[in-house]
Amino acid sequence: YNVDGGAILFDDIDIRDIRLDSLRKQVGIVLQDSVLFTGTIRDNIVFGKPEASDDEVINAAKQANIHDFIMNLEKGYETEISDENNIFSVGQKQLLSIARTIITNPSLLILDEATSNVDTVTESRIQKAMDNVISGRTSFVIAHRLKTILDADHIVVLHQGEVIEQGNHDELMKAEG
Repeated sequence: YNVDGGAILFDDIDIRDIRLDSLRKQVGIVLQDSVLFTGTIRDNIVFGKPEASDDEVINAAKQANIHDFIMNLEKGYETEISDENNIFSVGQKQLLSIARTIITNPSLLILDEATSNVDTVTESRIQKAMDNVISGRTSFVIAHRLKTILDADHIVVLHQGEVIEQGNHDELMKAEG
């Protein structure tokens, strides 16, 4: 969407002054509902970086905590998947989506409710993967579960579209809001 008030700066440059394709290469997004494409598991991981090497694919899958599952499949990364042949649980699809984002190495990351559709055991695996992908980059984490954002540098609490509190976890707990 175009900015309709104020400005959004990316490394001190207004995003309206950055070519859209260049901006898109710098932003990674993991959404609440993961999407897998018909093709191999490898195809799904390299979607945003088709020229990725096998080592990059494996490294991304390891960081996303999905490599071991993939290696237990008969054809590993060459396993074909489709809507009819969906071998992944909801959580595993999310981990694959995180691997797809990791491999593109974005400067800015947006995680939109990335753990909302999974059980608590799977949430823990996804949280570890998210910690890997967040490390060393600016990240916007949209979450209803407090556990997802405990270590955030800055938390903005919204209610009906209005900012009602801000701070880190400790500051917000002390404010008793």
